[in-house]
Amino acid sequence: MNHQRESLYLLTGIAALAGTSCSQPAGEQTAQKPLNILYIMTDDHSFQTLSAYDGRYIQTPNIDRIARDGVRFTNSFVANSISGPSRACMLTGKHSHKNGFIDNEHTFDGSQQTFPKLLRQAGYQTAMIGKWHLTSDPTGFDYWNILIGQGDYYNPTFIDNGEKRQIEGYATNITTDLALDWLSNKRDKDKPFCLLLHHKAPHRTWMPDTCDLRLYDDVTFPLPDNFYDDYAGRTAAAEQEMSIIEDMDVVYDLKMADKENEIHSNPNLEGAGRYIYNNMNPAQKAAWDAYYDPIIADFKAKKRTGKELAEWKYQRYMHDYCRVIHSVDRNIGRVLDYLEQQGLLENTLIVYTSDQGFYMGEHGWFDKRFMYEESFRTPLLMRLPGGKRGDIPQLVQNIDYAPTFLELAGVAVPSDIQGESLLPLLKGEEPKDWRDALYYHYYEYPAEHAVKKHYGVRDDRYKLIHFYDDIDQWELYDLQADPTEMHNLYGQPGYEEVTRRMMTKLKDLQRQYDDPIDQ
Repeated sequence: MNHQRESLYLLTGIAALAGTSCSQPAGEQTAQKPLNILYIMTDDHSFQTLSAYDGRYIQTPNIDRIARDGVRFTNSFVANSISGPSRACMLTGKHSHKNGFIDNEHTFDGSQQTFPKLLRQAGYQTAMIGKWHLTSDPTGFDYWNILIGQGDYYNPTFIDNGEKRQIEGYATNITTDLALDWLSNKRDKDKPFCLLLHHKAPHRTWMPDTCDLRLYDDVTFPLPDNFYDDYAGRTAAAEQEMSIIEDMDVVYDLKMADKENEIHSNPNLEGAGRYIYNNMNPAQKAAWDAYYDPIIADFKAKKRTGKELAEWKYQRYMHDYCRVIHSVDRNIGRVLDYLEQQGLLENTLIVYTSDQGFYMGEHGWFDKRFMYEESFRTPLLMRLPGGKRGDIPQLVQNIDYAPTFLELAGVAVPSDIQGESLLPLLKGEEPKDWRDALYYHYYEYPAEHAVKKHYGVRDDRYKLIHFYDDIDQWELYDLQADPTEMHNLYGQPGYEEVTRRMMTKLKDLQRQYDDPIDQ
């Protein structure tokens, strides 16, 4: 199926309603004006730590507002669970092998077709603010102001339309400030806008804002049931390097950069961890030291080992990660409040998502990359004025965002885009020919965290994965019976028909998306 219909009939009705709103500012009351698009994306936000999906760890009331007034996609996934490639899939509506950015070692070809370019050609004003992480400069934007690479949490340097500028403060606050400034002062208010607001948070190393350092101090987070996974029957899972126990660095990740220089860790990470601290200004350091110095002293005194150390690391990780999410939620509240105050809520599509999911101790891990559920799945909330409210259960993927935005704007969707427009779902329709399976392909090996190359297929119940290159292993999971993916069923008696069916789906999707890896 390919939803490439133009949707001007929908836009006319929605825009006309928006144009009659008494709260809408003068100058923005054009009845036929297409909807604005606000696309908010964080980096590594797990669906487990967004309370619209899961309330075990944290409450995110501001992000949840988007779901409350719009929709929650309950089966939202990525095509390649790593930052740069995921962003390239989003921009192009194509799988990694088609957009050319298969891993973070590549450079994104900015000359290729992207949805911001097509929207700009159609009269939209486009802006990109925050984390870009695609190596090459942004193209297709009237305005861009991006972090360098991963960016720093404290006092980050931005590239403002080509000019480097360090800004003092906390990255999540600064990124929001820049976005609100563009919305208020820099855009042409006679044009519809498409703003990509991309936060660095909650990417590693999960450094909280100073005002949030003591948040959750009274909370002990529950340990996942499979935290001590032994990876039986799953060779690739056993050979990764993303274990909280083994690979989470006490200086770089957990902030144990003591002033006495007595705590040492991985030499490649320890120096970076100490640099991050040294990049703070005196006031930031004072707040940081007041909180962390007693924790560092306790860490030295207790000399934890084994299970005690593993679970201490998990709690430190979860506390910092959730504090960073709290800052994201607070700042998204600022943006939503601004839209409401300016009368923009009823003529703006609002999207919240992450570039992929993340492990919160499941299988003993942090990070992403694998096709297992925690990193393959990603949160996706949308608020379309006049659109559906509630849950959308269909299988969707981040290659679907580009055609959705184009169809919403009344722009014909190019035939080479591989995703499907989500607009029918947002309108409450139930397309009978919607996809019944998703394709995934991860390429970055050998590299950080040592996750093997793999591809696979997932339908509404089963998942088939093939790890390849220097390994040749198949894995099959029944997600209904085994949602935590602990039991590899591939080759087990009684699963021959399921395996055959999933293998057929895999081949069909590889042909559909023209990925020749295993045809």
